Amino acid sequence: MAASVTPFLVVQLPQLLHSTSGRHLSVLIGLIISLSLLVSYCVYQVFQPWIQSRRLAYVKHKHVISGVLKQLRMRALGRLCTDQGAPNIEVLEKLFKAIDENEDGYLSRAELKALVVGIRLEEINLHENDAIEKLMKDFDTSHDHRIEMSEFIAGVTKWLTEARGSEASSPEAGPDTMKYLDDLHEQTRREHHFLGDQSDESVETVENPRSTVIKAVLLLLLGTVIAAVFADPLVDAVNNFSSATSIPSFFISFIALPLATNSSEAVSAIIFASRKKLRSASLTFSELYGAVTMNNLLCLSVFLALVYIRGLTWDFSSEVLVILIVCVVVGVFASVRSTFPLWTSLLAFLLYPFSLVLVYVLDYKFGWS
Repeated sequence: MAASVTPFLVVQLPQLLHSTSGRHLSVLIGLIISLSLLVSYCVYQVFQPWIQSRRLAYVKHKHVISGVLKQLRMRALGRLCTDQGAPNIEVLEKLFKAIDENEDGYLSRAELKALVVGIRLEEINLHENDAIEKLMKDFDTSHDHRIEMSEFIAGVTKWLTEARGSEASSPEAGPDTMKYLDDLHEQTRREHHFLGDQSDESVETVENPRSTVIKAVLLLLLGTVIAAVFADPLVDAVNNFSSATSIPSFFISFIALPLATNSSEAVSAIIFASRKKLRSASLTFSELYGAVTMNNLLCLSVFLALVYIRGLTWDFSSEVLVILIVCVVVGVFASVRSTFPLWTSLLAFLLYPFSLVLVYVLDYKFGWS
């Protein structure tokens, strides 16, 4: 979202440098950047579900690693690692023989099930068979659907290295403690919760996704055409309405019109937030961030295209400053926090009157307009 203000800054550069020769070129460059960011954002939205599923799969994989290693550590008659951090081969060999109930020198899927029973897989919505499949995928390097002793030792060594090298590993966690395994387990549980793989709400399915995508693209193009065609008539209507009613054009442009055009996003956000569910809260923030990004990029692209084609002058320094301040403040909060206490909402509300006062003062008191 914060990156969407980049085209505004590019267009504003000639005025910051007190140059008049490069204004037309800066509008063209800003238009190109705005369109590029718009396309990139749309592509990201297309691939975002796939990215989300990959992140969830990786979190579940780390959860299985921490759970299996904790089970091995509790069953071992010694430490899994030596003082130097190397795998304790003698202990791992004894573990292998203890798990190999039929003593055939291999670990089958049925024998591996004993390792995943106590991992609490319900915390991450993972079935036991899926956990065994992840274990087999990492350990069974010969792909013969069973694990021999050398594969077991190599797999445990690999997982111990991953667990110690994770960001959750504490500095005080050594080879003789389970602290880093506990840290990794807690980190994966927390990451899974934040990624929102929950079943607290029913997810609506799309019957015909292809036609839905086509319809969405056509509506987007239609909205772009409407915005381009009615941009000038809207400005004239605002000026005429202001003159006829003696209401300042500033009030209409910065208070009445934004409330009317953004009311749908506000209502839907309130409806989602009122459900007080993790998924609905995530959808609320996603919708708000998406609306801001699309307003900054799509509307700016249309506006810059009109300015460039008709050879108009860009003179919106105060508005750009307000957009920059609001987007940076909200973007910083969204980047460094995953939960938002009540005082952050008060700050967000105060940004609106602050923006109005700042634009009014800069335009009408300091003559920026």
